[in-house]
Amino acid sequence: MGLKYSKTTADYLVWSDAMNLIRNLAKDGNYKISLLVAIGCFTGLRISDILALRWRQILNTEEFTIIEKKTGKTRVIRLNQQLRQHITECYNHIAPTGISAPVFLSQKGTVFTIQRINVILKEAKKRYRLKVKNFSCHSLRKTFGRQVYTMNSENSELALVKLMELFNHSSVAITKRYLGLRQEEILETYDCLTF
Repeated sequence: MGLKYSKTTADYLVWSDAMNLIRNLAKDGNYKISLLVAIGCFTGLRISDILALRWRQILNTEEFTIIEKKTGKTRVIRLNQQLRQHITECYNHIAPTGISAPVFLSQKGTVFTIQRINVILKEAKKRYRLKVKNFSCHSLRKTFGRQVYTMNSENSELALVKLMELFNHSSVAITKRYLGLRQEEILETYDCLTF
């Protein structure tokens, strides 16, 4: 976690890199972090909400409801078939004490801290040679947002409105800035000039 009031930003992963990271972590037997990355990228949940999940919420279900820690708002999350399959696979490999157990328990038997997850993600960045500058817990949420925006490029305004709702932002302008789109638009101004 960055210092209070400091300007640290998280960058998103290109979707194919995120999917490769999920697969590689699982292949290497790191099912907890593979699942954490998958849930972050496929749901757009904040890390505080991901770490609070219990197996009974996400196992063998198409959707679940949470009350977001930051906003106190209720949010329904739909799990697509591929993510449900990955959850089941990870559950079978992790073999937790039961479905009431927290999903993301450390070896000490306590729920991972956000700081520890950030350290683990930085180690994964190095190990898997990820092409991302600032990789942290928040990168997963941004990866979700960028992928939703990219997949709906033919109707980008609608995609931004949907993301604004999902992220509980107060305006589309905030969502654009959050996804780094505003900065990209500004920098594209330089590209249109010719000599």
